[in-house]
Amino acid sequence: MSHVGVPRGTSRKRLSLALLTTGVLTLPVLAGCSSGNDTATRVAVTPQDIAPAARAQVAEGGTVNWAIDAMPATLNAFQADADSATTRITGALLPTLFPLDAKGRPQLNPDYLESAKVVDTEPRQVVLYRLNQQAVWSDGREIGAPDFVAQWRALSGKDSAFWTARNAGYERIEKIERGADDLEVKVTFAKPYADWRSLFSPLYPKQVTGSPDAFNDGARSTLKATAGPFRLREVDKEAGSVTLARNPRWWGSPAKLDSLVFRAVEPQDRTEALTEGKVDIADIDAAAANRIVRAARATGGNGAPPAHGPGSEVTPAQALRSWALAHGSDEEAAEEAQEARDEKAAAAKAYAAEQGDLRGYAVRKSLEPAYTQLALNGERGPLADARVRRAVARALDRQEIADTVLRPLGLPAQPLGSHLALAGQPAYKDAADALGSQDTKEAQALLADAGWTREGALKKTDGTKAGSEGEKQKNTEKADKAKKGEEAGSAEDDGKTDGAARREPSEDDGLYIVGDDDKPGEAGGAATHVIAPAPAAAVQSAALLRQAGHLGESGTSEDAPVRITAQDRQPGGAAGAYAPVGTAAPVQAPDSARGPLGKDGKALRLRFVLPSGPGSESLRSVGDKIAAMLDTIGISTEITKVSDDSYFQDHVASGDYDLALYSWPATAYPATDSRPIFAKPVPGTDGSLLVEQNYTRVGTDHIDQLFDEAVSELDEKTARDLMKQADARIWAAAGSIPLYQRPQLVATDKKLVNVGAFGFGVPHYQDIGFKKPQSAGAPADQKK
Repeated sequence: MSHVGVPRGTSRKRLSLALLTTGVLTLPVLAGCSSGNDTATRVAVTPQDIAPAARAQVAEGGTVNWAIDAMPATLNAFQADADSATTRITGALLPTLFPLDAKGRPQLNPDYLESAKVVDTEPRQVVLYRLNQQAVWSDGREIGAPDFVAQWRALSGKDSAFWTARNAGYERIEKIERGADDLEVKVTFAKPYADWRSLFSPLYPKQVTGSPDAFNDGARSTLKATAGPFRLREVDKEAGSVTLARNPRWWGSPAKLDSLVFRAVEPQDRTEALTEGKVDIADIDAAAANRIVRAARATGGNGAPPAHGPGSEVTPAQALRSWALAHGSDEEAAEEAQEARDEKAAAAKAYAAEQGDLRGYAVRKSLEPAYTQLALNGERGPLADARVRRAVARALDRQEIADTVLRPLGLPAQPLGSHLALAGQPAYKDAADALGSQDTKEAQALLADAGWTREGALKKTDGTKAGSEGEKQKNTEKADKAKKGEEAGSAEDDGKTDGAARREPSEDDGLYIVGDDDKPGEAGGAATHVIAPAPAAAVQSAALLRQAGHLGESGTSEDAPVRITAQDRQPGGAAGAYAPVGTAAPVQAPDSARGPLGKDGKALRLRFVLPSGPGSESLRSVGDKIAAMLDTIGISTEITKVSDDSYFQDHVASGDYDLALYSWPATAYPATDSRPIFAKPVPGTDGSLLVEQNYTRVGTDHIDQLFDEAVSELDEKTARDLMKQADARIWAAAGSIPLYQRPQLVATDKKLVNVGAFGFGVPHYQDIGFKKPQSAGAPADQKK
């Protein structure tokens, strides 16, 4: 039984909106891959696409409607049901002391801080904040130490009356006090904390964090005070909107817009909302992006067929036949043909009108600060064997997968090489070599070493007689085999000094795979129970369902799981299918590469769970491609499509899968934020397992140790080196295989500036607005 939760009280919630040689990698190789002398991989960051403009070029006034997936369940970002809408809205209302820049690095925010630095490390770490003397809450009260103290007490974990989803870092604080004057806040830590810049963002007023009632319930639908360029004007649940207005007490550069309205629009309804002018900014999928790009092109005219949309699939011959039927002598056929022509004409007209409306939008694109991974569940079954997981990883052509998703969008298609940082961040280093690149022969060798062979898939009969005589014969044979095995075992072990076995990991590494130990309830296929969902689960579900919506049209939701075997996805089609006369016979692969693998008559088959609903077609396409790659090494896959609502919580979080695709958001603080994702599962006193957010159930003591060292290391370079070492270990454990950084596609009104695909960065809400009209006589903008 597995319990999903946050046992240590130190997890920061990850907001979102879901890794050799012939044998097994050895510890010395790992150490070499992650030595302190390695330098960070130099990879260019995909730039933001936000139509940047100086404030002098932005007009005063106006209202912008911004699409969000759903109304926020709470405005308290520290509660378990906070989601991407919570983050987006509070970003315009509350202080963020160290927002991320375009390269994913935390930068001091001068609107709130004059300075912030570590002033002492012995005997205790002390951080001194110097506040902007103009910084005030919307009620006129100065931002100061009382707000810091109230938030620390609410999030420290010492008072269970506060229903908080995260307290990482706050539990390390010993005390907070006023400095030399009211503008100084002095924070003393009981234990060193490298990620101190992550604290107090967002910073809530003491009216919200000062009491359990205010924290738990008071900030769910309103905020008593704010301190951003906008203030909260109205939350209209019936209309599905949250309206912000310019904050008259804002001391920084005033907001250009009069108001900012966040409207709940489901992803599949975004195109319609854009054509109807209901929203000005919306995250979209590739299908919607293609329509906007095509809207500026010619769509047919002067008798020419439309280039896309309704009617574009009709060939000249089909059009001629339709015309002939509509004007033929058969009145009944002519009437049907004319009705069909009228329907198509009406659809084409409506589509053309929508395209006309879409011409007012531009598509901004970048790479989202999140990555998609293939998760391998190491709790049970074949994937409990690290060799099988590594074989799966070695079978994947990650470059081909990245090309499939990103190249059609015109985005850099570089496979991700780290679990803990994205390309361009200071902590990024491609550590995929700790596991090895795509290699079919190496993957097959790993499977053979694990006992999975073509012969093993065949069920054999022993030819013995039925009844007690046959049973006696079987028992005798088993005893003889056992005796021979014991005699040959030591000689075989002594002689096995090359090949796969030589690279078995040392027991000192503490690799923990659920299922390797004898736990109560292990036999009999006991179901996994979730008794305390991880904090990120509530928001992760929505993000997982959107993550693949950047490629292709939406799929069709299915209530019941749909299973598709890898064989049916092969170019040759399903077994028993007929081919036209004259079709050449398929080229036969070598015997060693053909046919499913098995062990003791049981085929090697993995259950691949994917969401079935709208917006997930890209994810399913990637899943099909992975299944085909695994088929080449003899691993069969059974793709199970499940409903969107159940995908994450009922399958990924609960461990009801073998393979799954989902994403994790990027972070500037991996030692804090990524630890619960890769932490070694902890056995409970009742025989259950607490997995935190490690939904692969694969972890090691050494990985945990490296995270613990990094989070307490105040030297930034040393902390980064520790995280690179941890990443190499995570790759070698092969529980999670990063595939690609997710694409970010945003539709914006063409007249809007300083908004779009932000990538790593965060919006500067006060600078968003409509570009001023070009004055008469001014030179034309040459930039296209």
